[in-house]
Amino acid sequence: MAQEIRFKIKRQAGPDAKPYWEEFKMPYAPGHNVVSALMYLREHPLNIHGEKVEPVVWESNCMEEVCGACTMIINGEVRQACAALIDDLEQPIKLEPLTKFPLVRDLQVDRQKMFDALLKVKAWIPVDGSHDIHRHAPLISPQEQSPRYLFSRCMTCGCCMEVCPQFHKDSKFIGPAALGQVRLHNTHPTGQYFKEDRLHALMEPGGIADCGNAQNCVKVCPKDIPLTQAIGELGRQTTMQWLRDLFVK
Repeated sequence: MAQEIRFKIKRQAGPDAKPYWEEFKMPYAPGHNVVSALMYLREHPLNIHGEKVEPVVWESNCMEEVCGACTMIINGEVRQACAALIDDLEQPIKLEPLTKFPLVRDLQVDRQKMFDALLKVKAWIPVDGSHDIHRHAPLISPQEQSPRYLFSRCMTCGCCMEVCPQFHKDSKFIGPAALGQVRLHNTHPTGQYFKEDRLHALMEPGGIADCGNAQNCVKVCPKDIPLTQAIGELGRQTTMQWLRDLFVK
């Protein structure tokens, strides 16, 4: 059994600072995940040479693979740090920040671009009266509830964006996460009132036409959301919306 846990962490003091690698070690204990190990390193900020350094900066919240805040690249794979168990990882454990979002510091990035995309496509259901809060609201069939539940599991973690070749700092592409949420909300009885608005948002520059169909997103999604299915459905819906706009005045 290992007597210690070893890390190799990519560090950067800020967006314009020079990145560098720093190694750490800590006593082995069973049951650690990457976040709990980072908590230990924060309390004992000593590098592998025993030198006291600035604590490593990262972000986490729920510890239940629900919020997506702790997403980072672990041993070359984009995933949530809270769900990455130390005993399952090859050492030294290599930690890097996501590359498709602006760096804040060390392992923390700014995912605001993803949240802005959700605003653009109106990824919410408006509650505007008794239609939504009383028992007379339209029911959703069990056949539609099951696929809708899959899309509702999105935690805006950014894994799909990290592996998408069309999503990067110089692109306008809103990314697969927002596309999945359009599919979710366009099938809601109340959400359908804004279906055309969402489709028109996808027809703008940076919308669904920018998707290159690499299908990387569906492979890395930690919640197994059928993102390529959503992209296919939305491609048909935007085509039909274009025809309606063309012929229906």
